[in-house]
Amino acid sequence: MIELAAVFAVAGAASNAVGTAFQRRAASTSSRGGFRLLAELVRRPFWMIGMCGVICAALFQSLALVNGPLALVQPLFILELPFALLVAAPLMHKRLPRSGWWGVGGCVAGLAVLLIAAAPHGAGAHAPLTRWVPALCLCLGAMAAAVLLAGRGGPPARRAALLAAASATGNALTAALLKSASGTFADRGFTAFLGAWQTYAFALTGVAAVVLLENALQAGPLAAAQPALTIGDAVVSLTLGIALFGERIRTGWWLVPEVCGGLLIVVGVLVLSRAVQHIAVVPAAPKQRHAET
Repeated sequence: MIELAAVFAVAGAASNAVGTAFQRRAASTSSRGGFRLLAELVRRPFWMIGMCGVICAALFQSLALVNGPLALVQPLFILELPFALLVAAPLMHKRLPRSGWWGVGGCVAGLAVLLIAAAPHGAGAHAPLTRWVPALCLCLGAMAAAVLLAGRGGPPARRAALLAAASATGNALTAALLKSASGTFADRGFTAFLGAWQTYAFALTGVAAVVLLENALQAGPLAAAQPALTIGDAVVSLTLGIALFGERIRTGWWLVPEVCGGLLIVVGVLVLSRAVQHIAVVPAAPKQRHAET
């Protein structure tokens, strides 16, 4: 089942990357805003493809969380970053610089080393309320503290990193709540799913995480926000998986390759974040430009 969870998680990361790339491609050619923008986008095939990708990503993530540990599934969503760049670059007529490909390789290799060494196991779908209460208090408290610190001004990079860390914590908490709600659906059906408090909690925390992400991207450079977002999600998810669901990873000398894999991911994300700022524009063919206009 862990192998199946890994397949679903990778499929979810790829689907979300495709969905995000196509939605940004559709929105980039419009000058409208608010509800008028939405009314225009729903008539565009690119936007509809993007929405299908986002919906498929949510389904894949639910299936992955039902079949495997949170400590495995959420770190695999790190692959969404290189997937998004690989899809978005040609879609937006841009070329990823050579350093970006090194970043992609670093993320993939580091993730493989980390997960093979850690071998997360012992997944459970439910946790008692005595575990949920401190987990919710700590995560929501950390998110609130990061937002307050970011709101006091300071360098844009610092504000972006703090807001991204808050969003990452929200993403990890959302995944934990989604895992519990999905487990309820698998065990007791749709009626029990609608009656579970986790169902409504993951919807609220998910919205909060998205709002924080948008503010993080607006507050400062991507090079400051993306590492905090990517690494923070994986670290908090690993902690929640162990604390809430009794998941386990290998320790002892296995910690050495785990740390090396984690460092390789950090370096890869940093390289990718900086490479995005130097993407070159590829001129579109005359026929293609005419079709787009």
